[in-house]
Amino acid sequence: MSRGVAVVTGGTAGLGRAIVRSLAGRGWDVAVLARGEDGLDAVVDEITAYHRKGLGISTDVSDREAVEEAATRVERELGPISLWVNDAMVGAFAEFLDTEPADFERATAVNYFGFVNGTRAALSRMVPRGHGHVIQIGSALAHRGIPLQAAYCGAKHAVQGFTESVTTELIHRKSPVRISTIDMPAMNTVQFNWVKSALPDHPRPMDVIFEPEVAARVVAYVAEHPRRRTWVGLPTAKTVIGNRFVAGFLDWYLARTGYDGQQAPDKSEPMLPDNLYEPVPGDQGARGIFSDSAKSHSLQTWFLRHRRPVVAVASGGAAVGAAGLLALVRKKA
Repeated sequence: MSRGVAVVTGGTAGLGRAIVRSLAGRGWDVAVLARGEDGLDAVVDEITAYHRKGLGISTDVSDREAVEEAATRVERELGPISLWVNDAMVGAFAEFLDTEPADFERATAVNYFGFVNGTRAALSRMVPRGHGHVIQIGSALAHRGIPLQAAYCGAKHAVQGFTESVTTELIHRKSPVRISTIDMPAMNTVQFNWVKSALPDHPRPMDVIFEPEVAARVVAYVAEHPRRRTWVGLPTAKTVIGNRFVAGFLDWYLARTGYDGQQAPDKSEPMLPDNLYEPVPGDQGARGIFSDSAKSHSLQTWFLRHRRPVVAVASGGAAVGAAGLLALVRKKA
C-alpha cells in the first residue's frame, strides 16, 4: 500500500536522487521534476524497482507555468500530491564581481523562484484539500554566507524568509498543511562536477562532507514525522548557532579559509559541462567524487531519527533507577 504521492524536484542527481530512493524504499509513489531525460528515465526505473509508481517529467523549475503543468500531470497520472520536496538547484562558483549577471540571475531563478514555484503548485492543491506537506531543502548556508557562492547563499536565505512568511499564513488559516525546512551540511554530490566554476582547482564541499544518503534518510523521516526545522549533521548546527553569536569572527575566518577550503587541487578528474542553463547528458547518479573523505553515517542524524525510542528507554531506565534507589532508602530506614 502506498504512503501517498510525492514530488521531488531535482530528483535525478545528487541529494535529490538519494531522496527519491529513500522515499520509494519507504513506500511512496514518486514523481520527479528535472530537466535531463537520461536521468529521468533512470530514476523512474529505480522507483519501479521498489515496486512503486514512478513518473519523470522534464521541467525547468524556474518556469512557473511548466511547474504548474507538471503538477497537474502528476495528479492526473498518479493521484493527489501529499508530499512535495523542493530540492532542485544549480550553482556558479566565483567571486560576486566576477560572476556574470546573467549567471547570478539564472542561479537565483532556479534556487529561489524554483522553490517559490514548487511551493505554489503544492499548496494550491493541498490547502483546499486540508492535507499535505511541503519540504524545503535548505542549507547551513541559509544562515551563514560564504565566499564564492553569493548567488546560492542569497537564494537559500531568501527561501528561509519566504518559507517563514508562508508558514505564518497557514497558521492564520488554521490549515493542517505543513511546511518543513531541512538544513543540509556539505555533501558529496555531483553538484561539484557540473557547477559553473571560475576556480583554478576542482570545486569541493567545504568542511566535513557527508554522503547524500545520510541527509536523504532524514528527509524520508521528516516526510513521515513533520517538524518545522531540522538541522542535518553537527557541522550544520555549529554553523547556525555560531553565526548567531560570532558572526564577525566567521566573516574573518571564512575570508581566510573559504577560498582554499572550497577547492581540491588533488582532484584531477575533468569536470562535466556545467548545468546552469542546460541539463548534462547521461545519468549522473547521487554521489560525487569525494567518497574517499565523505562520512556515510552521522550520530546526530541517527539520534534524530530514533530519538523517541531512545528517550523512552532512557526515561524507563531512569524510572527503574529511581525506584531502586527509593527501595534502598526505605530498606535502610
